[in-house]
Amino acid sequence: MTTTSPSGAAVPAIEVEQDLYEYQPANNGAGPQWCFGSPTVVRIGDDVFASGLETIPDAKPLNNTRWTLHRVPREGRPQRVYSDEGRTREPSPIGTIPGGGKPGGKIFVTANPTIAAIDAYSGPAVPTLFEFRADHPEKPVEVTPVPWGEPVQFTEHSYRSFAVDAARGQAFYLNNIGYDLAHWSFRDADGGWPAQGRVRWPRVGAASDSQPLRVCYPSVVLHDKAVHIFGASDIQEPDAELNKFKFELTKNKWDYVFCRVFHAWTPDITREPFRPWVEVASQEATRGTLLACDLFRAADGVMHLLWHEQTVDTRLKAKFFPEAKPWMRLMHARMRDGRVEASAPIIEGEMGVADALPEWGRFHVTPSGRLMVLACVSVGPVGGDKRLVNRLIPLDAAGKPGRGVDLPFEHPFKRLFFTATPRGGSPPSPWLDVVGECAGRANVIRYARVRVE
Repeated sequence: MTTTSPSGAAVPAIEVEQDLYEYQPANNGAGPQWCFGSPTVVRIGDDVFASGLETIPDAKPLNNTRWTLHRVPREGRPQRVYSDEGRTREPSPIGTIPGGGKPGGKIFVTANPTIAAIDAYSGPAVPTLFEFRADHPEKPVEVTPVPWGEPVQFTEHSYRSFAVDAARGQAFYLNNIGYDLAHWSFRDADGGWPAQGRVRWPRVGAASDSQPLRVCYPSVVLHDKAVHIFGASDIQEPDAELNKFKFELTKNKWDYVFCRVFHAWTPDITREPFRPWVEVASQEATRGTLLACDLFRAADGVMHLLWHEQTVDTRLKAKFFPEAKPWMRLMHARMRDGRVEASAPIIEGEMGVADALPEWGRFHVTPSGRLMVLACVSVGPVGGDKRLVNRLIPLDAAGKPGRGVDLPFEHPFKRLFFTATPRGGSPPSPWLDVVGECAGRANVIRYARVRVE
C-alpha cells in the first residue's frame, strides 16, 4: 500500500525488509560491498539473487574468505543456495541473462580464487566465471577461467568489474593488474570469448615523468558491444608535504587519494580501442574525495553518471586550504558520445552548516523509463545527533531532480549499498531491490524490496 509523506508526496510501499546473511569481518582490506561499482544483486523474474562473502575461520588474510550465492524468493525467507570451496579476498560481482523463452535464465558469478599456498599472505589468482541456471542454482553448470589473450599474472587484488548486455546475451569482464592498466575480456551469446585487450589508465604530468591515475571501483555498461567505464582515480598522495602532514596525523605509511572521476568508452569493444579518458569532475586542488556511484545508459544513448563528492579533505583544510568550503554532494552528469552535456548536484550541503548531507546513491529505472536515484543521506541538526535516511529522488528527462521522499525503512541502508541494475542484466523493474549494510545491524547484510511503480 502506498502512503503519503508529510510533504504530500506518495511514499512507495516497502514490501520486504529482512536480513540476508551475517558475516564476520575478515580484516583483509576488503568486505562484502568493497566492489563498489559492480552489483552483488540481480533480479530475474520473481526471484532475486545476491552474492555474499563469508570469512573462513582460522584462515590467514589476505585470502581468508569464500563467496556464497543467495536466492530471495518472492515469498519466504532468503536461502543460501551455494558456497564456493576456494579462498579469495574480495566480494564477487554478479550478472544475469534471462532465459529467452526457456525455463529460468543464467546467473553469472565472477570469482577470483587464489592458487597461493594456504599460509601465504598473498599470491597469484585465477579470474573465473561461474554460470548457474536460475531455476536450479544449487551447483554451477559451467566454470570458466577467463581468457585474456596473453599470459597474465593476476593477484587477489582484482578490483574487477562485470557488466552484462542481457538483451544480447553478452558480458564484459574487467580485471585490474598493477597501477598502469587493466585487462578485459568479452563474452558472446554463444559462450565464446572472441575479444580481449587492455585499457590503460589516464596519466598526468609531463611526458618524461607522467604518473598513471589508476581508475578503481568503476561502474561499467555494456550495450551492443559498446563499453563505458566510469570510476575514480586512486593513487598514493603525490605531494610530499601533504603526505608528510597526513603521516603525522595517521601514522600510516601510505595515503591514497580519490580526487577525480573519469569516463572512457569504445563504440565496439571487438573492433575499436577505448577512446581517451575524459575527466568528468575533480577536487584535486583541495584534495577532496570523489567516488563513482553508478552509470546508466538511457534509451536515447545518453549516459547518466552519478558520483559522491566531498570538496576538501577537512584534515588539511585549516593548514593548506583555509578558504575552501567543505561541501558534500551527490552529483549527476549527462554524457553523449564521450562529452559531458550537463552536470549538477542532486543533493548538496555544506558540512557544519547544512542539516542534510548526502553519503551515497544508486540509480533505479522502471519499465516506463522513469529514472530515479536512491540516496543515503545523513540528517539532523548541526552539532546534534544524526540519523540515516534513504531518499528516493526522481529525475526528469533532462536529469533535473524532483521532490524526493524518505523511505520508512526500519534499518536504513548505509553507503555502498547495491541495487539490481541493467548494468548487471536486471531488467527495468517496478520493484527496487536493495542489498547492503544497514544502520543498527552490525555485520549483517540486508535485503529490501520496494514497489515504486
